[in-house]
Amino acid sequence: MRRNRRMTYRPSKSQAVFGGVVGILFVLIGLFVAIPTFGPFGILWTLIAVGITGMNFYQAFGKSYVGPEIRIEEDGAEEQTCAPASPQARLEQLRALYDQRLITQEEYEQKRKEILNEL
Repeated sequence: MRRNRRMTYRPSKSQAVFGGVVGILFVLIGLFVAIPTFGPFGILWTLIAVGITGMNFYQAFGKSYVGPEIRIEEDGAEEQTCAPASPQARLEQLRALYDQRLITQEEYEQKRKEILNEL
């Protein structure tokens, strides 16, 4: 029996703003260097830069933007039959999740305290 979990991802505001600022630089390069030098390719360059810039600012400030959807399938039967892991193994797994940036530092600290309190 598999259970599906649906998650969405939204880039951080600072990440999206940085992308927008870099996009503005590329638009300016397109307007003042690429179009006069390369003609049609310069126009294509500038249009792509405008699109990327707009998308980044929409991700940063758009209220309705959610982000791409990520589906995670979990095997529900396997979760129920597994023996509880040792505290050391649980802490190592928790650290791995944090290192992979799958959980925030606050979530990491909270769960770490819970595991240590069980000792």
